Amino acid sequence: MTTPANIELRHLRAFAAVARHRSFTRAAGELLITQPALSRTIAQLETALGVRLIDRSSRHVELTGTGAEFLVHAERTLAAFNAALAAARHESTLRLGFSWLLPDPWAQRAISRFEADTGARIDLIRCDDPLDALDRQAVDIALLRGTRPVEPPVHTVHLYDEQRVAVCSRDAEPAGVDHLDWRDAADWTLVVNAASGTTGPWSWPDGDGPRGIVETANFDEWLESVAAGRGIGIVPEVAERRIHHPALRFLPLTGAPPVPVRLAYLSTRGTQSALLRRFLDAACADAPEA
Repeated sequence: MTTPANIELRHLRAFAAVARHRSFTRAAGELLITQPALSRTIAQLETALGVRLIDRSSRHVELTGTGAEFLVHAERTLAAFNAALAAARHESTLRLGFSWLLPDPWAQRAISRFEADTGARIDLIRCDDPLDALDRQAVDIALLRGTRPVEPPVHTVHLYDEQRVAVCSRDAEPAGVDHLDWRDAADWTLVVNAASGTTGPWSWPDGDGPRGIVETANFDEWLESVAAGRGIGIVPEVAERRIHHPALRFLPLTGAPPVPVRLAYLSTRGTQSALLRRFLDAACADAPEA
């Protein structure tokens, strides 16, 4: 089978960026091109392949079934190409996938320690589902929050636990309340990030969770849904320091279990395996003590 003519790496990079962000606007910003230019690039790719990769008919940008299948191969092709370039330049990198707000100051310290000790570089890859990105080989190691089950061949290392806080809209906040209690969850409507959120219906035994659930597809949708007063959000306490949104108010949350922070990775061989182990060592060395 011959490769369709006129397909270049720029087409694969453009498609992967749109798939990762589920947004032409954000993908164009990452690639430093205009949105019309990005749309033309995607159209060229679809025309060359003779298939539709992206569904633009819905409110969100979504991949077609063919697009999701093609993404796996496109990302592996890009990863192989980048690895070849790094080898030719005698460079070494690890790609760290994360869904939102890397923990601080752990991330900055661990990355600085690793890069100083090895001379290698950490590339930070924002993705809605880091575990899925790891499975697709779009990242080398993934930061996970929460208790989502992980199956072999994926390995995990527990770093530490984060405390939870509540967040609500200033215009729709619970009247006269200066804190929330985890045991009162049945009275809430909870906004949930279904892709990478740390708190959802799964966080309570059957029957003890919030009375209402508003499901969102990613962090940005979650943030704006809480700001719009659709319900209460529950997040790790790092969000209170890092999210500055005029429509939001953070509240202490008593009685809540902590959020585990883990690193997930696949076993590799050779240089990449050695780098991975060095990063895990740096990550554990800089993890806060319980």
